Amino acid sequence: MRPAISVVGLGKLGLCVAACFAAKGFRVTGVDIDIGKIEKINRGISPIAETGLQELLKKGHKNLLATQDYSRAVLRSDITFIVVATPSLADGSFSNEYLEKTLHRIGEALKEKKSYHLVVVTSTVMPQTVEKVARFILEKTSGKKCGRDFGVAYNPEFIALGSVIHDFLNPDFILIGEMSKRDGDILEQVYLEVCDNRPRFARMSPLNAEIAKISLNCYVTTKITFANSVAAICEKIEGADAHVVMSALGLDSRIGSKYIRPGLGYGGPCFPRDNVAFASLARILETRAKLAEMVDEVNRDQVTRVISNIHSIIARARKDKTKARIALLGLSYKPHTAVIEDSQALEIAQVLVSEGYRVAVYDPQAQENAKGVLGERVSYAGGTNECASGADVVVIAVPWPEFARLNMKKLKKEAVVLDCWRMVNGKQVKYLGVGA
Repeated sequence: MRPAISVVGLGKLGLCVAACFAAKGFRVTGVDIDIGKIEKINRGISPIAETGLQELLKKGHKNLLATQDYSRAVLRSDITFIVVATPSLADGSFSNEYLEKTLHRIGEALKEKKSYHLVVVTSTVMPQTVEKVARFILEKTSGKKCGRDFGVAYNPEFIALGSVIHDFLNPDFILIGEMSKRDGDILEQVYLEVCDNRPRFARMSPLNAEIAKISLNCYVTTKITFANSVAAICEKIEGADAHVVMSALGLDSRIGSKYIRPGLGYGGPCFPRDNVAFASLARILETRAKLAEMVDEVNRDQVTRVISNIHSIIARARKDKTKARIALLGLSYKPHTAVIEDSQALEIAQVLVSEGYRVAVYDPQAQENAKGVLGERVSYAGGTNECASGADVVVIAVPWPEFARLNMKKLKKEAVVLDCWRMVNGKQVKYLGVGA
């Protein structure tokens, strides 16, 4: 018999996780403090913009109940996934504030539970959190014994906004930090039933899993930054092409082709903070993660690199920068999402405005969010070609598929397209990372 599931935290990840389980036939109870969000979910309406989520909620509607009641959720489920925010602190480490509050509520509910219950921390946390914080709080508040009355595990997801559902249902592997084999077996069986593929499992102690989570993201950011470092060198050598170079490196099985594509730097709610957290962990342990520190520094340099290219283009055109018009295509941190957190495209817009350029922007989803940052300092276009019309420089900052349809014939004759992602072709195009 399938276990019943509860998910605490119905945000961008939590609601997708709940919807995936419900659509696969699991009975799911979702917990959140936002009553408006709860009401929408119970009506089968998605309160969050995420690819495929509305369709999935419709499919699993009869299996999903949203509530504010922790006790109800715990009592009508066998496994609870905790997917709450763990914000970054000033030193780069993660805060357990929301996690601890959630654990107290779950622990109180466990007092009434007569059967074994598995509590799974999915939120990204610092090492030793599950064994030294989660276990302690649950035992203290419930009066029960971990391993006998309930289990605790760490099971972070490796997903990207815009493709959360696909990534969750088709993982490369499942990371499980288990306190006991029983807990790991329960989770493995759940994923074998919910995933569309046949994922590999990495089962280990919670401590090793916590380190694995942030170190994996740290390694991915290293690949991204390495590709951009090679691109910066190629820009200085006539005839060099970083995309050609990286495509060769990607064929080597020791390297692989994922995340080794030149372009802008990484951003969003996960990669930047996980990389900084890895360096923070090293400092807490009185050592240094020099590579992580350097990766973060080089990643931040990518905005400067793009701005420098724009300066050069305007200078060659002998145009007063206060009269130059820049069109910026893309504001989100990546395509297929409205999220602008740590978006290098948005940072480019801010720098250009501060330097006196006239800037027009367009993004298929993130435009409204960006208005809260950019205000009236830029003009907002209603489409790709409208934004590019009349611009001296068109910057393709985010690889939204529709930007590939940029109409080159409608650009100013002397305009230059600074294409950071190889989206378009033409004589007016200058690619980031290509020697010139």
